[in-house]
Amino acid sequence: MKALLEAVAEAGDRLVKLSQGRVCFDAEQALARGDDLALTPPGLWSPNGHCRLVQTSDAWIAVSLARSDDIDLLPAWLGTAFDADPWESLVAAAAERSAKDLVAAAVALHLPVARINEAVALDQAQLADGDPRTSAILDLSALWAGPYCGGLLAEAGHTVIKIESPDRPDPTAQHTPRLDARLNGQKERRQMALDGSELLAMIDEARAIITSARPHALARLGLDEEQVFVRNPDLLWIAITAHGWRDEAAMRVGFGDDCAAAGGLLRWDDGAPQFIGDALADPLTGMTAATLALEALQAGKAGLLDISLARTAATLAKAMA
Repeated sequence: MKALLEAVAEAGDRLVKLSQGRVCFDAEQALARGDDLALTPPGLWSPNGHCRLVQTSDAWIAVSLARSDDIDLLPAWLGTAFDADPWESLVAAAAERSAKDLVAAAVALHLPVARINEAVALDQAQLADGDPRTSAILDLSALWAGPYCGGLLAEAGHTVIKIESPDRPDPTAQHTPRLDARLNGQKERRQMALDGSELLAMIDEARAIITSARPHALARLGLDEEQVFVRNPDLLWIAITAHGWRDEAAMRVGFGDDCAAAGGLLRWDDGAPQFIGDALADPLTGMTAATLALEALQAGKAGLLDISLARTAATLAKAMA
């Protein structure tokens, strides 16, 4: 954990300099959700108890089962019915299957499963020169990574408006109110339909938007990448996903723990991997996205920043090596 904190502190220095000292950054605080949740020490299980490292016949995978729907899909994923505890049955079944087959089957069912060390570091973004219309940033994201990015941009002096659906608001305020205050306290909050003309009109005039949904889900709301940039070619789109915005990665589901494992952000003990923190890919991605966004905004750039949790974790793991 010491090596990670040192890498995060170094990355935080870059963020503070870009913000001209407006952002107050503390590495330990950045990685913590606060005392809203009862967490346990990391090991084979993540501190929040939703993700476990599981040995297959040839490698290790990380499986997150935070949602009841995911547990219901276990028989379809593994091809067997369960009479015992779901996790015990999963561990037994996985030992007979390859990591490649298990991950492929999980992806097809939209289950948050990843092979350890599968992700590579982030690429350099290819952005175009823009002609910004306003300085407003619209935060359409939820949970931790995207809102943290927006919160840091607000702290850096940008006007950030958090847009929430009245039918499906960000659950962070309800489940972890202290974290919500830290992530979203400096933003203006508005509720509106995410598939309506009001939001599109705001995006037409925005300097940047932050999203944390997969591209096909956003397209169903009318936020198709090509059409959005036709309407506002000077927009900076900060697209945060689990594994990536493009190609097959765009369909994958993931959370902070399984994506941290995908990036290799773990320690090893007697040949077995161990988590080193709580959902680490989330805050690391929020911090990284804010840093890259500040650089792009200050340079007057436009286009799509493709920032995934798994590849951000791989980038930090590489920095620690």
